Amino acid sequence: MNDLPNGFTGYSGISPDFESAADAMRRSRAEAPQTSHVNTPSPMRSSAPDGAFQYTRDMSSGRRVQGELPFDLDRIDHLSTPERRWAWSEIDLGAIRHNVADVRRHLGSRTRLMAVVKADGYGHGAPEVSKVMLNAGADRLAVSNIDEAMQLRKAGVRAPILILAQPPASSIPLLLGYNVTPTIYNPEYAIAYAEAADLHGMKAPYHLAVNTGMNRIGVRFDEAVEFLYQVSFHRALELEGTFTHFATADDADPFEMQIQAKHFIEALQGMQAAGFDPGIVHAANTAATYRYPDVHFDMVRCGLALYGFHPCPETRDIADLKPAMSVHARITDTRFVPMSEGVSYGLHYRSPGSVKICTVPIGYADGLRRNLSGNTDFIMNGRYFRQVGNICMDQCMFEVDMRSYGTRERIDPQVGDEVIIVGSQGIAEVSIDEMAYKLDTIPYEIAIGFSHRLERVYV
Repeated sequence: MNDLPNGFTGYSGISPDFESAADAMRRSRAEAPQTSHVNTPSPMRSSAPDGAFQYTRDMSSGRRVQGELPFDLDRIDHLSTPERRWAWSEIDLGAIRHNVADVRRHLGSRTRLMAVVKADGYGHGAPEVSKVMLNAGADRLAVSNIDEAMQLRKAGVRAPILILAQPPASSIPLLLGYNVTPTIYNPEYAIAYAEAADLHGMKAPYHLAVNTGMNRIGVRFDEAVEFLYQVSFHRALELEGTFTHFATADDADPFEMQIQAKHFIEALQGMQAAGFDPGIVHAANTAATYRYPDVHFDMVRCGLALYGFHPCPETRDIADLKPAMSVHARITDTRFVPMSEGVSYGLHYRSPGSVKICTVPIGYADGLRRNLSGNTDFIMNGRYFRQVGNICMDQCMFEVDMRSYGTRERIDPQVGDEVIIVGSQGIAEVSIDEMAYKLDTIPYEIAIGFSHRLERVYV
């Protein structure tokens, strides 16, 4: 190394003990302890996330190998959802237990409860809510396809599972292998299912779907006996249950529902007269469970109520239900937008001035429907705040009035503050029912939509 300038240009009277900068650096290096380099994290900067360095690998054994990551990926992968992304849904398992108990309160002591957990538990997470429902008093589970049933079995669910439709014949080995009961209404399918079971020394239980007027699936009510004559000879086939589905149990007018109930009873009577045991008889969905006790039969099938939703206005005075799902986010950006400037795609919203526009990382890809743009509220600190601008795929914005009012506390939102998209806080509430009403749809569709990308936190 060449000597560094000492700052005394043209001066030759340097004292004998003068040490140039270069000499000082050489001496310092020679006197330093000879230790290997250790990649020790520097003190946390104020901008770093709390606890960020607790996930650093222990590199004390020596210099980090080129390309080796300094973070312990196994520990990073287990960061909780709110730390990974500032948007999530919460599922209140206590509300699920409460709703199961409320349904059971309306049933006779011998009436069984089949919990419908299709569509990933209506967006609530089928494995988790299934276990809670069974522990709270549900007897059986119902799903829509073999994949949903397999998911439950792999999660350790051992309760009886019914598929509410006739699955493809190619899935018969899966039905038998995972001990899942199919719905059947086709004679050829019934025989193929029975033959496969008999080949392995197994029984082939099934539920017979009876079409009483909805005309979606099932053997027509006046042809049920003929169907049984065609298949009942097979020794492996077992009629475990018989059911129908009501198309209008949630209508204010019970007329059509009563016609279906009459057709179903006629089918059951015909089966019994011909010497066939219909097994477990079930027909009532959530609306019929609460409104029409005379069609409870041996078992009811409830889905919507177990998640805290009412199927129709008529059940609000009958059922005591608690919504289990809430949706949360944290503010990722705040800014003052000058008067008349726009926000979001299309610039349909214009700032009135004296407002703070806050961004949260949730959009229509997460289930917050774009049609709700400018037509829903968010909740923060127990108060409503208007969502503004078009809801984007991954983000959306809301408005906070920054003007001072003598009777209202001024709120100054900051990055990281929690916002409730769906749920309640204090007396403020934004419900899935309300969103469904605004969109002219049903709560099922909204709840299931929030399952697309949001991670769930169970509380």
